[in-house]
Amino acid sequence: MDEQRLSSPEQLMEDGEEIFIRPRFFREYTGQEQTKENIEIFVKAALLRGEALDHVLLYGPPGLGKTTLASIIANELNVNIRITSGPAITRPGDLAAIISALDERDILFIDEIHRLNRAVEEVLYPAMEDYCIDIMTGKGPGAKSLRFALPPFTLIGATTQAGMLSAPLRDRFGVICRLEFYDEQELLTIIRRSARIFDVQLTEEGAVEISRRSRGTPRIANRLLRRLRDFAEVKGDGIISRDIADSALTMLGIDGNGLDIVDRKMMLALLEKYAGGPVGAESIAASISESLNTIEDVCEPYLMKIGFLQRTPRGRLATRLAWDYFGLEPPRGNAAADQGSIF
Repeated sequence: MDEQRLSSPEQLMEDGEEIFIRPRFFREYTGQEQTKENIEIFVKAALLRGEALDHVLLYGPPGLGKTTLASIIANELNVNIRITSGPAITRPGDLAAIISALDERDILFIDEIHRLNRAVEEVLYPAMEDYCIDIMTGKGPGAKSLRFALPPFTLIGATTQAGMLSAPLRDRFGVICRLEFYDEQELLTIIRRSARIFDVQLTEEGAVEISRRSRGTPRIANRLLRRLRDFAEVKGDGIISRDIADSALTMLGIDGNGLDIVDRKMMLALLEKYAGGPVGAESIAASISESLNTIEDVCEPYLMKIGFLQRTPRGRLATRLAWDYFGLEPPRGNAAADQGSIF
């Protein structure tokens, strides 16, 4: 994926400032109201009983606050949190070392948990279920399995692809929550809060323009706010107005619906090269020289949210909304375009 893609919900190098604006407690956290309310109840119940919180799985598109929510849970429980990722844990011994270093009721957060390899995953099963860990010593006929007790802890797993989790791992999570895209009003609240922290001046109309083009994703909203701060200081009077926001975002290649060049290339390939589909994601990715992960994890969730794309068993289909948006006429007999959007 292009690391300079501003509208990517994946964390980029320039997002280092993100840690300073993350909310620390539930009262500061905007959006995901149902998920937040449910988890807050589970956290309070765990505190009342003096027990470790049940294991939590957070899934949904990137950039929606899974890591932030895990940190909030740790702060609300007043425990330590250890953060790692699935690809970073390459051997069972690595995971055993991490878990055994946790104190009672601490939290282990594993991002991209669907990318754990099978051998590492199997170490998690007894750790999650029985708070113990099995270590193999020796080789061949003399090999022995030693079981060590662990203090009760909470595993919080985060994934953008819940379907890739194995059933045994998924079944061991007591709390499973899906994070949804944010609406414009929620993003406005986040943008105003971030502007205060960054000491950025912006008008209400400027904030609205950022929220409209942020793809329902707080990470993108905060990134665009930082970039527009630069434009406002150099090309304006330091205030992000609607005109500054509109001209800057247009220069950055982000249109009024939050689509960037990769989204537009994908949709135009689907519309012009494949007559609106159905076509497989692999074919689309190859035709625009993008990775399949970018297409499936970054582009498609948002394009489906705004009603431009449908996923079907036969492949991807463009909707009537997409044909109209790009000013193209669908070929006669195109079922998805004839029926219009299902959204």
